[in-house]
Amino acid sequence: MLFTFLLILLIADSILLIGVVLLQAGKGGGVAAAFGGASSSTDALFGSRQAGNLLTKASWWGGGAFLFLAFLLSLTSTAARRPASILEGQFAPQGVPTAPPTSGAPGSPAQLPPAIPLEPATTPPQTPPPQP
Repeated sequence: MLFTFLLILLIADSILLIGVVLLQAGKGGGVAAAFGGASSSTDALFGSRQAGNLLTKASWWGGGAFLFLAFLLSLTSTAARRPASILEGQFAPQGVPTAPPTSGAPGSPAQLPPAIPLEPATTPPQTPPPQP
C-alpha cells in the first residue's frame, strides 16, 4: 500500500518535473558557445547566472522531491524481502501425503483397477541349533 502510494507520487513528480524543465528558457549558446570562444570559462560551461524565477525553483524542488521519493521507494522495496537461510526449508518435517480426490475423470484412482494387496512378509520359524 505504501509502496504503491510512493510510486504514484514519484510518477506525478516526474511528469511535473519534465513539464517544468521544458518550460524553462535556454541559457544561451549551450555547447556551441562553449567551444566557440565564449567570454569566460565558467559562463561558457554553466551559463550566466540569472535570478531564480518560479520555474527554476520548481525544478530544484521537483528534483529534490524526486530523489527523496526514489530513496524512500528503495527502502520500502527491500524491507519486504528478508534474507532467509536455505537450510530452513530442508529440515522441515514433511507433511502427510493426502489421497487425491476420487472422481470419474480418466486416470483418477476411481478408474484404475484395484491394487493387489501384498501379504506381510513372514519370517521362517527360528529353530534352535542342535545340541551335541
